[in-house]
Amino acid sequence: MADQDIENAVAQAIDEAPERNFRETVDLAVNLRDINLDDPSNRIDESIVLPAGTGQETRIVVFAEGETALRAEDVADEVLDGDDLEDLGDDTDEAKDLAEETDFFIAEQVMMQDIGRFLGTVLGPRGKMPTPLGPDEDVVETIDRMKNTVQVRSGDRRTFHTRVGAEDMTADEIADNIDVIVRRMTADLEKGPQNIDRIFVKTTMGPAMEVPV
Repeated sequence: MADQDIENAVAQAIDEAPERNFRETVDLAVNLRDINLDDPSNRIDESIVLPAGTGQETRIVVFAEGETALRAEDVADEVLDGDDLEDLGDDTDEAKDLAEETDFFIAEQVMMQDIGRFLGTVLGPRGKMPTPLGPDEDVVETIDRMKNTVQVRSGDRRTFHTRVGAEDMTADEIADNIDVIVRRMTADLEKGPQNIDRIFVKTTMGPAMEVPV
């Protein structure tokens, strides 16, 4: 269970957010300190499964063929085969659009080499290279897990953001999500919590509330 202080910060952020005519996301803003992010090994780059889910639709595209493709069709947003992959390799604009629209890619391991060849220059810099799917892994289970996953990525910036929920989720649910993210980040950072300066939680258009670390 998350710290009560985290839950209080979330509740305040939601309560003080102005009424909007759309469903707002709830985001976490993280400020780091005393860390050299020019060194890629110091950067945060984690796919984290949120215990209460993201509260939002997560678009997942699968590169697969045969039975795996058939099983993926019912749960993935789009399933692409080898021919589709080659077509994307010939159309950089379409490949870029797909990368921007998609949260996560999954691909059968046997297709990863071709994905690197055809789409590596598009997906790599965006941090969107597919999660490889081994022959013994269930594509449906993998997709279901990734629908509750967020990518927490600092890049070379000391301040970065990640989604932690939606405004109609409970403060307790969002606080549990934040707790998991903070624990993973502190485990990654060289000096743990000492590398975290401040953390804030806010709705899309609402005021930021500081989260105690």
